[in-house]
Amino acid sequence: MKLHTGKYCWNKTMATVPRYPALEEDISCDCLVIGGGVGGALCAYLLSEQGIITVLAERGDIASGSTLVNTGILQYANDKTLTSLIHTFGEEKAVHVYRLCRDALIRLKEINRGLGPDLPLQERNSLYLASTDEDLAMLRDEFENLIKYGFNVAWWDEDEIGSKFPFRKPGAIYTQGDAEINPFAFVHSLLKRSEPLSLQIFEHTPVTGWEFRSDGVVCRSGRCTIKAKHVVFATGYEAQILKKEPGASLTGTYVVVTEPADHFNDWHERCLIWESARPYLYMRTTPDGRIMAGGLDEALSGGKLKEGREIHKSREILSMVHSMFPEKAELQAAYSWGAVFGETRDGLPYIGTHPDYPHCFFLEGYGGNGTVCSMLAAEMITDVLSGKHRNDMDLFALTRSTKPSP
Repeated sequence: MKLHTGKYCWNKTMATVPRYPALEEDISCDCLVIGGGVGGALCAYLLSEQGIITVLAERGDIASGSTLVNTGILQYANDKTLTSLIHTFGEEKAVHVYRLCRDALIRLKEINRGLGPDLPLQERNSLYLASTDEDLAMLRDEFENLIKYGFNVAWWDEDEIGSKFPFRKPGAIYTQGDAEINPFAFVHSLLKRSEPLSLQIFEHTPVTGWEFRSDGVVCRSGRCTIKAKHVVFATGYEAQILKKEPGASLTGTYVVVTEPADHFNDWHERCLIWESARPYLYMRTTPDGRIMAGGLDEALSGGKLKEGREIHKSREILSMVHSMFPEKAELQAAYSWGAVFGETRDGLPYIGTHPDYPHCFFLEGYGGNGTVCSMLAAEMITDVLSGKHRNDMDLFALTRSTKPSP
């Protein structure tokens, strides 16, 4: 599956990109993690931190799949609002999901602080805009629920928004404690930190088959085998090729990155920006002073990305950025891309086991807060493989009901 097309920026941010060998001999381990993106790197790091002998196998280059085109917006808020999740799952489960995501974001920040001087994660607040007057009541209800359950948010009216930005919207939720990240640098920094631990990393090592046995799984890669007690599939959206979840869907999404701006005096705290419209426009800034904006999600044409489509879509997104920030109207696109994006009907990621894959776990951090959900999934899987019981993993089961949610 072709996961992206276009011109990318994150791989230009590292002077030297670490490279890893391909597998050339039969090996064994406690756990094999398949996939070298954010989810796989986090899971491999946590497992090896617990002393679990772990192998990470990536079919191409590390961080070259969806991680390369991840916009790096880190929020505990879901594409489905807390209010919507309450309607679907009830208050207790919905609030638990939001708190789990908040805690996962805190854990990401903690991990980042241990990665050395060039930290790829920056704390940011976020602005969730009511796109229209019709969305105002919905957003106000969401604010009241977030406040009720202890989330650090504030309500801004139209005048408050207008005093801090060159645009006006009917209302907004301003959230403290979110973050932005360079996902490419984060993965490489995380794996570098994992080197002294019980982790082996292999690139250009596609896992093309497996044999399930009573004591684990024997996986094939070329002429070599990897014998593992457990396997974690952290293959992102390509997991849908192995076994299709009825509640999962893949779409196309688009991103544009501008030339560097002269200043951000008109952008309050350089916060993350998103909106209530679906599909929504989202924006962030980058450490080198660019604007990264994305959205305009659409169905995949013929089930795949259309080459060159990102050029047209990037012009639309850039026009929307210019309309919101008139002083930035001279900024042109430096990078743009299209990417496959996965989401679920009920708004929750898929985490856990599958009846057709014994001794295996799946880590599918689908949705707009996918990196946060990948952190949550990595923690849950590590807990289970360390002998802890996680009742709440059932919330994210691959076999859960696909009943449509509000």
